Order: sequence, then structure tokens, then C-alpha cells
Amino acid sequence: MNMKSTHWADITADKIIREKGDKDTYVCASGITPSGTVHIGNFREIISVELVVRALRQKGKNVKFIYSWDEYDVFRKVPKNMPEQEKLTACLRYPITLVPDVLGDEESYARANEKRLEIRLPEVGVVPEYIYQAAEYRKGRYASQMKTALDKRSEVMDVLNEHRTTPLADDWMPVSVFCTACNCDTTTVESYDGDWSITYSCECGHKETLDLRETGAVKLPWRIDWPMRWKEEGVDFEPAGKDHHSEGGSFDTSKVMVNRIYGGEAPVSFQYDFIRIKGRGGKISSSSGEVVDLDDVLEIYQPEVIRYMFAGTRPNTEFAISFDLDVLKIYEDYDKCERAYYNKPESEKALKKWEKQARIYELSQVSEPEAEMPYQIQIRHLCNLLQIQSGDIEKVIENLGDVKPSQKARLVRRAECAWNWVKNFAPEDFCFEIKTPESPKAEVTEAQASALKMLAEAAKDKMDSMDEREFSTNIYAAAEENGLESADFFPAIYQALIGKDKGPRLVSFLYSIGSERVYSLLSSY
Repeated sequence: MNMKSTHWADITADKIIREKGDKDTYVCASGITPSGTVHIGNFREIISVELVVRALRQKGKNVKFIYSWDEYDVFRKVPKNMPEQEKLTACLRYPITLVPDVLGDEESYARANEKRLEIRLPEVGVVPEYIYQAAEYRKGRYASQMKTALDKRSEVMDVLNEHRTTPLADDWMPVSVFCTACNCDTTTVESYDGDWSITYSCECGHKETLDLRETGAVKLPWRIDWPMRWKEEGVDFEPAGKDHHSEGGSFDTSKVMVNRIYGGEAPVSFQYDFIRIKGRGGKISSSSGEVVDLDDVLEIYQPEVIRYMFAGTRPNTEFAISFDLDVLKIYEDYDKCERAYYNKPESEKALKKWEKQARIYELSQVSEPEAEMPYQIQIRHLCNLLQIQSGDIEKVIENLGDVKPSQKARLVRRAECAWNWVKNFAPEDFCFEIKTPESPKAEVTEAQASALKMLAEAAKDKMDSMDEREFSTNIYAAAEENGLESADFFPAIYQALIGKDKGPRLVSFLYSIGSERVYSLLSSY
């Protein structure tokens, strides 16, 4: 691709190189607290980072792509979609790594949420290096960074107070403690000895002194922890949601904190917007349990189409992931982009527009674009074919007749997604089921019954030797000969075939069903 690309991932990659200088390795970071199901809004951050990582690598740069699980955060709220509410409620104020997995047999609630995402990310081309922050804290990796925050307590307070309406209390300490007796963070740091030890007390009555080098119970609060890790990992790029990027938000304070307290510098960043969900209801929220996650989206969308939605939208733009009829439009838009990619124009004027679409298509692929264009079938038509064959994907592909072995895997994936959508989300008037000869007959007039018989004979004798356009004259002829307007005959045909007044475009529909089945359903009238 042209390295002067105007795609936002390439522009960001250029900015990283410009601002961070020529480096052996660039570090791009993402991360989240696995306090509940990791929803598709969280996925926007990680896919945004992956797209920038890919852009940097395509410019010949070495990139380390890290993903931090902030699993040493506090379990604050029990999501409504979780079973065993009482068991989970008993763990409120624990670190989420100590909360049990109530859905399976993972070592913790946090690990279950992490694993669910980690298993699926490679499907959409996302393969980061994971850092588990609870383990890092527990093995003492950040002991000296916590000591630095304690030693520079007044400077830390100054940075935080700059963006606070109520200043921090004079006895505030820049670390928090999980009580070693009850596991909760209901603790107060009483004192710091100026060396490595702190003394804390807990609401449960426990009190003790801990050495930062030997304990895993102490951690930095978020607004110090985040910038500390920028310095520790040498992060060059990390985006954040608009809540973090708001004026006086955690990004603003972290930018000052990393420099003033840890002598580092903030990464290049951008703000990404929220995602709406259409056609499922409910607001995305991990803590409430009203979530749509990557699993849910992969049920309906091919991996390439998911990547296309994110690659084709600027991160600071809100957009909707649809489960309603807009699913069809999103697939059609992707297919149009795909056709454009494989039909490179020659004129310079058209080439500029092509390059923009081609770059989006390239970034939409899980790996490299295929040498030849994948098999294209209009999603609406595929949904109809699947309904005609009651979801039998092999039969649909067999009937298409022109699918190359190299094209089959991707087509099967599309068919699985299309069938999931039809079964679970398609509107009622889109769905149908082909009748069988044993199904109850449609209630039709004598004239309609006679016309249906005529059409059945035409289907048996002529459908296989005529194209759709030629055969359509037989439908109108059957109506005319029986004194019917097409407006009276078409509903009768649909009723005889699917028990509804309307359905897919009639002539194509008849051909998709096949002459034999059409004859068997219409000839009995």
C-alpha cells in the first residue's frame, strides 16, 4: 500500500515514529479490568491498538504489543447476569483475582473473564503479550515504584489536587492495601517509615506492618499505577476512552504524573468513542451484566466484517453494532469494499478513492488479503437459501455449484453467521419455512388453485431450460388465463410455498427452491 495512506491507523503510526523518534522496538499498550464480561466497547480499544500495531509493522518497525489485565482492582459490584449472587456478594472489596469463578472451574472470576476474551481474540487477528498485574504486584515488581510514590507523596498529591474540586486529606497515602486477614481493601495506611515499611489497620480489626519488597498486598491507585506502568514498560502508544480523555481526567493527571514522579513521558494517544448496540436492547455495562461481548458479535459477523467495522470508522466516532436488519447493510458495505479491492482502477483520479477503500480492506483481513477474491454471495440471498434448506450449509454450498475448495472455509463461516442471525435476530417478516407436501394447504380461491396448478406444470416442464427472466412470463400467463391480477396471484403462491402473503423476490425464490420442490408443493391444488 501507498505509505502516504490517509487511514487513521497509518496517520497514528507516523505520529508515533515522529514523536518517539527512531527506536529498535515500539511498545503499544492496551488493558482493562476484568470486573465482569469484557464487552465489545472494551474491544474497541484493543482492536484500535492492533490496527496501529499492524500499520507500524507494515512500515518495517519492530513492535511489542502488550495487553494488561488490571486484575488487582477491587471487586466493587456484583453483575446482575451472574449466578450465586450471595457467594459473590461475600467477596465485595476483594481483589478480583480472589473472587471465585461461579460459571466454571477457572482459578478465579477474573481469570474466567480474561480467558473468555483471550480464546477469541486470535480469531479476529489480535495476538498481544498478556501482562497479569496481580502477579506482577505479588512478585514485588513494583516495590521500588511504590516507594517512589510514598517518598514523593506531597508531589503526587499536588498533581492529583490540580484536577480535584476537594483536595486530598493531609494524611492521604498513595498506596492501598488488601488486608492479609480478610482480603478486603477496607484498610487505612497509618504510617510509612521512610524506608520500605508501611503500617495499616483494617475495619476487620487486623493491624500489621508490611515490607513493600516482601508483600503482595499493597498496590498503587489507578491514577498513579497507570503512569508508573507507562514508564516501567516504556509505552509509546496507548489510546483511552473519552471518559479518561476528558479534561482533568486520568489521562491528563497521568501525563503530569509520569513525568514529575517517575521521570518518564506519556505515550502518544487518541480518544475513542463509545459503541451503541442496535437490535438487542439494553446499555452495554460490565457491572450491570447487560453486555454484548466479542462472542456475541462473532455469532453474527465474520471476523473480517468485525474488523471492517472498526477499521472503517475513525476511533473518535460513535457507531452502532447492529443485530437488526442493518446486519444486511453492513455485510453489503463490506462486500462492496472487497469488490473494490480486487478491481484496481487505472485512472489516477479513481486510484485515490480506491487506495482509501483498499487500505480499509487490507486492515479488515485477519492476516493478508487472499490472492483471489473470496466467494461473494449477497447476504440476503444467502439467508434465503439457508431458510430454503432449513439451515443445511453443506447443501446450500453444494447447490451453488461454483465454490472453489479454497473459498469454502470463509463461505461456511459466513453461512454460520447468517443462519445464527436468521434464527435469533431477523424480523418475523424476513423469516420463512418452506412447506412440505404434508403441510396444511393454503386457503385459495378456485381461480388461484387453477393458476397454481398451471404454474406447477410450467415449473416441471420449463424451469430447468429457461432463465429467470424467460420463466417469469409463465407466472403472468397463469394469472391471466385464470382471470387474476398478479396482486391476487402472488400472495397465493407465497401462501402455498411458505404460508405467508409475501416473501423473497418471487422468480429468484422459485429457482432457489428448485423445480422439483415447486412442482410438489403447487401441483396438489
